[in-house]
Amino acid sequence: MSTLKPFVYDAGALIAAERNQVAFWRAHRSYLTAGGVPLVPAPVVSQAWRDGARQAQIARLLSGCDVPPLDHPLARSVGELLGQADTSDPVDGAVAVIAARLGARVFTSDPGDIQHLLDHLGPAGKHARVWPLR
Repeated sequence: MSTLKPFVYDAGALIAAERNQVAFWRAHRSYLTAGGVPLVPAPVVSQAWRDGARQAQIARLLSGCDVPPLDHPLARSVGELLGQADTSDPVDGAVAVIAARLGARVFTSDPGDIQHLLDHLGPAGKHARVWPLR
């Protein structure tokens, strides 16, 4: 049985890839080598994607990731979380809900925002971990 924890990337991770940050790429490659497939929620892609011709690094990153859609049940869960946490960012909400469901590590440039959301998910949110990008 694998003990490999799922990774969830927020827009900060995509920006780190675009900026070619060595530490981020090293962690990403190590995870892939270990057999992991990072998740990038679809709203995160829409937050970071602007021009495919100029975002080759993000395209390269996404080619090794799964991009779960924001379907109706997930959208409702995100909306409920935002109401409970008194926040309004559905992208961060999607990241937090998916991470909590999977007990994932979240690579984020907004650790405080994501942790705030995870805290409002009760016991499920305690299984996810925030990994700040530097």
